[in-house]
Amino acid sequence: MTYRLEMNDMTKKYGDFLANDGVSIKLKKGEVLAIVGENGAGKTTLMRMLYGLEQPTSGEIFLNGKSVHFTGPEDGIEHGIGMVHQHFMLFPDFTVAENIVIGREPKSYGFFNRKAASEAVQKLVEQYRISVNPARKAGDCSVGEQQRIEILKVLYQGADIIILDEPTAVLTPAEVDELLNTVRFLASQGKSIILITHKLREVMKVADQITVLRNGRVTGQVKKAETTADELAQLMVGRELQELSERDQLEGAPLLEVKEITIGINSSKPVLDNVSLMVNRGEILGIAGVSGNGQSELIQAISGLKKVDAGSILLDSKDVTGTTVAFRRNAGISHIPEDRYLWGAAKEGSIVDNGLMGYYKQKKFNRNSVLLKNAFRSKVSGWISRFEIKAASMDDQAGNLSGGNLQKLIVARELGFETDFLIAAEPTRGVDIGAMEYIHEALLAKRNNGDGILLVSSELSEIMALSDRIAVMYEGKIAGLLDRKDATEEKLSVLMAGGKENEASKNTAAIV
Repeated sequence: MTYRLEMNDMTKKYGDFLANDGVSIKLKKGEVLAIVGENGAGKTTLMRMLYGLEQPTSGEIFLNGKSVHFTGPEDGIEHGIGMVHQHFMLFPDFTVAENIVIGREPKSYGFFNRKAASEAVQKLVEQYRISVNPARKAGDCSVGEQQRIEILKVLYQGADIIILDEPTAVLTPAEVDELLNTVRFLASQGKSIILITHKLREVMKVADQITVLRNGRVTGQVKKAETTADELAQLMVGRELQELSERDQLEGAPLLEVKEITIGINSSKPVLDNVSLMVNRGEILGIAGVSGNGQSELIQAISGLKKVDAGSILLDSKDVTGTTVAFRRNAGISHIPEDRYLWGAAKEGSIVDNGLMGYYKQKKFNRNSVLLKNAFRSKVSGWISRFEIKAASMDDQAGNLSGGNLQKLIVARELGFETDFLIAAEPTRGVDIGAMEYIHEALLAKRNNGDGILLVSSELSEIMALSDRIAVMYEGKIAGLLDRKDATEEKLSVLMAGGKENEASKNTAAIV
């Protein structure tokens, strides 16, 4: 049999670090191959070699039985390979349509035809039900919308082999199901799909074949029909996963109070519209919703990154509405940001310097304005060990870490402040199952310690597993508030799609 794609004995070294060690995969026409594994397991490196972004140390790539060598991604595209990257590669000042068609722009009389580009993108939007505005600037789009732009870009290119690197990280369950149905439809039309994901539910729904990587090596290659999600998880982490710890029954006093805040008061549609909520001590309040419905602005308003036009924000009964980010952090707010690169890290800085952010004024790390880096290196070393952050050296640039490993560093740093209140925005985005388990346990431990947590996540399973109460945001408003015992995926999905509270609670417990 001639396979559409064969990667044989692929090895990639970075100095002494072995990212891929003799990895082989095969992909047929019309097949969906899922590649799963922990962060740093080598999944993205393998795909970057296929796409032409990295050169293998050794190994061979065959397309339709013919050996190929790519010197850059343009070679991959030319050979019918498209890749949706985990980290967005968009031009923020270009429109959505311009980003999607770039490189294959429709032209009229030798000039770029913006109308034709917009119409082509609108057809894709309608065909694949991936909602974006073709005329909007990419830089003004939310994280979720930017992910959708990347997906539409590859669909526009019409590649025969489509690599999807964590494509559903910010989609609702309904949108994920629609995308997975699209993947199956593309496969039925002869397209070959490679899906890189941490979400085993997606793997079990859409994949034909599954390859599991751990520490750069293949630990399993199985057919979907012959395995289970539990077996895959064990192949990924090398052990059985544990159940979440029990949550203590706490009735703490109010810690964070958001009172009728509005942003964009003079616009026809405020991004935050009279939002009120409360987080108590010893409580995790989850915020669910489709990305782009005000969650980002809510986080920025509470943390001090964005000013509010009306309303107030109280922390431990003290008004912090007009204060700076630094004041609020000193008052007891720590923050795991939703975008680790934009808000959470300096990619050019070292790992240890990124860990030092926010600690440099503490007396145990600062003596007469001189940083005591040896003391801090010991602290960062502890985080690296505890969170299993894969790094060759603490002095390496943070940008050299995989996305998931950088996320683990940021989570460790923010939990290390031991504040009374934590904003946890997409805390497990892009991390592996084992790290997710550890982060969830750490958040529960903080909650059981009597601290308050505002959890914002696009993962309903995460929201439902950790939250004591769940608020749903839709078009800048709180669409509903449910207690943990009353929340179901169906109820939350109705509210996230703009449904009414009585629709979500029909024949079930009432929303409180």
